[in-house]
Amino acid sequence: MTHEPYLIISADTHAGLPTERYREYLDAARHAEFDEFLARQAAIADARKQLGLQNEEFAGAWFEEHEEELRAGWDAARRDHELDEDGVAGEVIFPDADAVAGGTAAPFGAGLGMVGADYEPELALAGARAHNRWLAGLCQDSPARRRGVIVAPIVGDVPGAVAEIRRAHADGLLGGIMIPSMWGEGEKPYHDHAYDPVWAVCQELGLPVHTHSGAAPRHELGTHLGLYVTEVVWWSARPLWFLLWTGVFERFPGLRFGVTESGAWWVGNLLWQMDVAFDREHGTRKLASFGAHMKRRPSEYFDAHCFIGMSTPKRRELSHRYEIGVGNLLWGNDFPHPEGTWPHTRDWLAHAFADVPVDETRAMLGLTAAGVYGFDAAGLQPLARRIGPTPQDLGQDKADTSIWNQARESGRHWLTGPDVPAVVGAARRAR
Repeated sequence: MTHEPYLIISADTHAGLPTERYREYLDAARHAEFDEFLARQAAIADARKQLGLQNEEFAGAWFEEHEEELRAGWDAARRDHELDEDGVAGEVIFPDADAVAGGTAAPFGAGLGMVGADYEPELALAGARAHNRWLAGLCQDSPARRRGVIVAPIVGDVPGAVAEIRRAHADGLLGGIMIPSMWGEGEKPYHDHAYDPVWAVCQELGLPVHTHSGAAPRHELGTHLGLYVTEVVWWSARPLWFLLWTGVFERFPGLRFGVTESGAWWVGNLLWQMDVAFDREHGTRKLASFGAHMKRRPSEYFDAHCFIGMSTPKRRELSHRYEIGVGNLLWGNDFPHPEGTWPHTRDWLAHAFADVPVDETRAMLGLTAAGVYGFDAAGLQPLARRIGPTPQDLGQDKADTSIWNQARESGRHWLTGPDVPAVVGAARRAR
């Protein structure tokens, strides 16, 4: 086991054209509006610089150092080269390759920050369609190693989004859909039955639904970037409990939902909080009709339907993997964003996974993603054997993995440990 290279599938990469080059993928009727959008984007970029929201020294050094490599955001051959260097055999592709200056934003805001102050459903759908058309072409190059995520702005135009999901899937985008993390003031939240056609088509086509970190109510946060980095994960995670608590997974038993690039540090505590609430512990016994739409404990729905595209996990997050569920965690390198592990992924892996058991590492680095996204793991093995690091490369052949025995045995300690209150046990037996 220590000599067999890892099959690594990044569940979080990004691709996108330089924004002005999306014109040829837009419907001609949108070209005038696209010119206005480009002008607004330029004004926003200038304003960010004036307000000091972008570290100009960092941006200059980043683009100068990686000028050629960053072409991999839209150039397929360069992309394969960079993935090979990183040891990544397969990838799940989200939009917006440039996370520094925003130079590859999908048209009309149809990217990671969907449903901002200027969100217009009709234009967002047109921009999403342009990006999806282009991404399908990128995925046709090295199709065995790519799963493109369909941008699906479902807020405000469910029928249009469903039609685009079907069209883009038929065009070869097999990586699921990305929906807005926020639905905006006055719009229906995701537990509303109005979205059932979206969940139905994704269940039918076997497409996972994702949110991805990026959106937040920026108009409320001003220039206080600490507020943004503190809240952005919450907005990305929020749809998870809207689906889980309200019976969506009962109505659509084949639906899968993932939260991508929002870390994993919050997941164990969330499952603990939801489970003990569902079991009617002291704080929720007074509430009527609690969990009325649910037949199982929240963590059971989570295991059956949900996953976390944790990306670039820290050692602290990996130490919580038994509470979250090893099989619910998917690694990503966030390529080519500077906050990711590229182009130093091998070093990052050696640090983060050094004492993690090999079988668990194989699951989190690729095998779970292969199952979620339908990669041909056997077909990717020759590539993985050529480019992938081995457990020995990560120092795992010398690791003492017994340090994890107690955490593994405890698992979700609120369900298994001696600190489970009697009232919870009684509630569990009653169910």
